Amino acid sequence: MRPTSLELSLVSAVFLTFGACGASLADNHRQVPAFSKDTAPPSSRCASTDIGSSAWQACIGSVQLTAADDELFHAGYWLAKTGRYQEARAILERVRVKDERVLTYIGFATRKLGDVAAALPLYDAALAINPNYTVARAYLGEAYLTRGEPDRARAELAEIAARTGATSAPYLDLARHIADYERAEG
Repeated sequence: MRPTSLELSLVSAVFLTFGACGASLADNHRQVPAFSKDTAPPSSRCASTDIGSSAWQACIGSVQLTAADDELFHAGYWLAKTGRYQEARAILERVRVKDERVLTYIGFATRKLGDVAAALPLYDAALAINPNYTVARAYLGEAYLTRGEPDRARAELAEIAARTGATSAPYLDLARHIADYERAEG
């Protein structure tokens, strides 16, 4: 499958941003909460370098459209976590083997773009692959809150507790979202 000119432009923009803007990348990295239900994935080629370092930037900047799935996931993950949802989704959809991580982050980007209904089946597909992937369960719970379905969000919270305990990052993060929702509903 040949990439379209739009896809080539998106990929070029992504990798120029990550490869050429050291301060910008480091700033974007800091915008991701220190406490988060998920952690940044290592890049298979770039895992030995520190995120944001010049070596990491050079490594990520060298990734091409024909990159391995892990490299594409890595770029898509960071785009999603820094609020560039449309670009993230475009990159993540290029991944050839869509595992639970990829499906979860396509769902995350889709939900953040305002299409919660389209995100739900992506989270469900991720959980069909790996029912223990609690990051997907936490994001699914957030989607339910967006739809005004706190009981379904609490059901996902209970699933997370059963699978990883009530002190895991996905549990604590979704519990915080539920508490915020309940406070707002008052």
